[in-house]
Parts: sequence; C-alpha cells; structure tokens
Amino acid sequence: MFKTVFLATALIAACAIPASAKPQKPSQSASRSNAVQGSTPYAQRDDAMQFADDLAERRGLDREWVRQAVGQARFLGSVPKLMLPPAKGTAKNWRVYRSRFIDPIRIRAGVRFWQEHREALARAEQEYGVPAEIIVGIIGVETIYGQQMGNFRVMDALATLAFDFPTAHPRAKERTEFFRRELEQWLSLSNRTNIDPFEVRGSYAGAMGLGQFMPSSWARFAVDFDGDSRIDLFRSPTDAIGSVANYFKGHGWTTGMPTHYTVQFDPATVKMDELLAPDILPTFSATSMQAKGALLDAAGAQHAGPLALVELENGGDAPTYVAGTENFYAITRYNWSSYYAMAVIELGREVAAARNATLASSR
Repeated sequence: MFKTVFLATALIAACAIPASAKPQKPSQSASRSNAVQGSTPYAQRDDAMQFADDLAERRGLDREWVRQAVGQARFLGSVPKLMLPPAKGTAKNWRVYRSRFIDPIRIRAGVRFWQEHREALARAEQEYGVPAEIIVGIIGVETIYGQQMGNFRVMDALATLAFDFPTAHPRAKERTEFFRRELEQWLSLSNRTNIDPFEVRGSYAGAMGLGQFMPSSWARFAVDFDGDSRIDLFRSPTDAIGSVANYFKGHGWTTGMPTHYTVQFDPATVKMDELLAPDILPTFSATSMQAKGALLDAAGAQHAGPLALVELENGGDAPTYVAGTENFYAITRYNWSSYYAMAVIELGREVAAARNATLASSR
C-alpha cells in the first residue's frame, strides 16, 4: 500500500520548489496595485487582511507572508458570474447534459487512457474497491484525461470566491465559507511545501490536476500511487488514478455495489412527492420504495441498503428516473449533481465497451 503524502517535496512539475527552507514569497508580478471589485486591492480590504491575520494565527504561519499572499491576489471578474446557477425558468435537460460528456472524442481518449494506465487502474480497483470505469469516467468528465485542467491561477480564483462570492447565489454565505476554508488550505499547503501560491493553475473554482482536486481534497485524499515519494496530480496519471479511488473510498464507496437500478412506476399507487422529497440522499429501502409505487428491477428489489429516487429532467419531455444507491451518492460527493454522477457512470461504461470492442477486434 502506497503512503499518503501531502504534496510531498514537489507539488507539480510546473511549480519549482525553492531550495530554501523559508516559504517562498508570492511572485512580485502579482502587484498590490491590481484592482479588485470596487477598485479596492485585497491588500486594502479589511476583511481580507483580517482573514490573513486569523489564518496566520490558527496555522502558525508567518503573518507577513500570509498578508502578502492574500494582498497580492487578483480579483477575477468572470469567476463570480460562473458560480451563479442558471436563470430561473431554464429547463434542465439530461440528454443535452449527457451529450457534453459522452461523445466519440472523449470516448476514444478514454480508451487510450485506460490502455496506457491499465495496470494502475487495475491496482486501484484492487486496493480501493472502486471500479476502473468509475475512475476513468471521473477523469474524463473533469479534464478529458488531462487535456483541459484549467488556466486560472488557483490563488486568484480562491481569493475571488472567498472575498467576492456573488451575493445573488442562493447559498452565498455557505459557499463563501467553503472557499475561505479552501483558500486557507491552499496557503497552508503552499507554505509547507515552499511553493509560490501564485504559480499553480487550475479551474475557475480552484480545482487542480487530472482529477480536479480542491486543496482540501488534495490534502486529505491525494496519494503517491506511483511510489516516487511525491504527489503529482498534473503529470502523474498514476497518482491521479490512486487519488480518485482513495477519494471515493473516503466517501463511503462500497465494493461490489451497483450505482443504480432501473425503475418504473405504478400509476395507481405512486407517491412521487414523497419519493422525491429526500432528493439524491439514499433514504428508502427497496420494500418501502416499491410500496410508494416505484417498481424496481429484479436486482434492485433485492438491494439491501438504502435507495434514492433520482430524477433527471429532459426539458419538455418526460424525465428519466433511476434508483440510486449509496455508491451513486458517493459519486455526487465529487460534484453535488445527479446529472454529473450519471455522466460519470455512463462515460465510464461507454469507454469500457469501446475498449472491450477494440480488444476483441485485435485478437
């Protein structure tokens, strides 16, 4: 079993670690004159500087280093807009959503990725109990197997969302607190590993690497799966594979459990409001679900754990429904969306089928 390490001695190849043991100062290119929302640099924002002081005290970090890092962060004007939910009245559409992730280009890239890293995928499945196709599905949906890992400076993205999260968002307070915790985690990791916190690039939400780990997930679940004594989720697919598997293991993945079952409805007895009330949280036994008019397939009827009725809207057409298990719920811990979870599952299945067909034709 490979040990878990926290970014180790070289976070990623793109971020050179200075030889000095002293934490590297943030790049001077991130000038304090950079204006942020309201034309006020973060260095002049009382809330940002108070956050920096509190963080330094909690984590035992050099106060001036933290203040300099936070003060030099740039406000990214496009980022808050990207965090807002779709406008009211915008119909969700599973078929359209699916088409964004399950397409020939991504499937072919997934087959290549699986073939190139089949040993690491098989080992991750054996050690963590997470199927290779789920890992392949995650990395494919997140970054097209490393092709699109994001070009936002992580420090800027996290600072923008920590101090200027859009107030129009229905969960603005909760999300602001989340991103302040992520910013704290990022600065702590940067300080401990002696890297410039402004050098690493990722998504507009601050996620990094092939599997798009947030700083807290990197700290908790990233593993040195290739055994080179460092973690590199950008250029080591093996580390990314092991880390994704470890993430799911840490979020309750149960080996051998299906992700979902097919479901139909008895029009005479169905209690749709009650079935949908818990949302995607598995709550019902197979027996209680069927008593409410949701008829499971043969395997689902024998399922021993809790289930959730998952609704996937299709615009103006009838929704798609499945009975989600605790493993389906585990996938939503990566991204709180049943649409996302189903895309991961179906991409993994499509890649597995294409790979099997390729292997069969080559025999």
